[in-house]
Amino acid sequence: MSTDSLTVVLTRCSDYRAPGLEEVLDRVLTRIGCPRDLSSCRVLLKPNLITARHGPLACTEGRFIVAAATCLLERRARVVVGDSPAFGTATGTLNRIGALQALQDLGVEVSDFRRVRRLRLPSGVRAGIAARALECDLLLNLPRVKAHAQTRVTLAVKNCFGCLVGLRKPWWHMVHGGAHGRFADLLVELLDILPESLVLVDGIVAMHETGPVQGGPFPLGLVAGGASAVAVDTALLRVLGLDPELSPLWQACRRAAVAGLRCRDLDFPLLRPEEVQPQGFMVPPVLNPIRFSLLRFARSTLRRLVPRRGNLQGN
Repeated sequence: MSTDSLTVVLTRCSDYRAPGLEEVLDRVLTRIGCPRDLSSCRVLLKPNLITARHGPLACTEGRFIVAAATCLLERRARVVVGDSPAFGTATGTLNRIGALQALQDLGVEVSDFRRVRRLRLPSGVRAGIAARALECDLLLNLPRVKAHAQTRVTLAVKNCFGCLVGLRKPWWHMVHGGAHGRFADLLVELLDILPESLVLVDGIVAMHETGPVQGGPFPLGLVAGGASAVAVDTALLRVLGLDPELSPLWQACRRAAVAGLRCRDLDFPLLRPEEVQPQGFMVPPVLNPIRFSLLRFARSTLRRLVPRRGNLQGN
């Protein structure tokens, strides 16, 4: 990719209607260095598909996913959409948010991240990563802007957690989420083992007050993009008016000395964060523990295993 990794594109977008959304995403992709010809590239779109049990707001908007896929297809990429949701499958969740049929009509493959590659992170911790995430030529990270009861907000860095497959996610909460755990540090380490990535953020309608599942809608009216998840998150923290010191993931990025932690080091070719700051976006004032209780881990395990017969199948 040809763009500076510290370039962050911020642009207004008030709704999800086509073709306007596709035009916005296409312009952002060009600005962040996505080539016009991706005919030799396998591109994995990684939305947030945590669950649609309480409605679609917890997930990246289905129309945003379809619009992003359309943009990549127009650039002749081979497009796959995949995630490993907390509950159910990517296929089932895409169906519930109304995106599955549209993706199938486009000829886009959906992956439920069945195949796993076991790697060791720089810290020595073992991680079961979706093979599709490691085998793609380009990973397009598609988070939704959301408040989060454990990490204050969930943005681009946190969305990479979905590349960890299945029950490994709640297990990480159990093992690494204590008072002296390394949960946030390990999420930052995941960035080092994933392939080249770009970020398109769904900030058109955000989730605020709490999250990541049952917060309320907030009309942020924004699309963001960049080649660095850390830089994009730093910019969005400024947009939301949040002190980055209140973000455990930003703190972990600082401990790892990752580039993109200061807004003054970022390049904003369109709008600056101060030009798109909203009024009234709320986040949890007090964070819940990262570590799940044993009972919650057991419930999460059962929810993944019991309904599987009824889920639509993918790979």
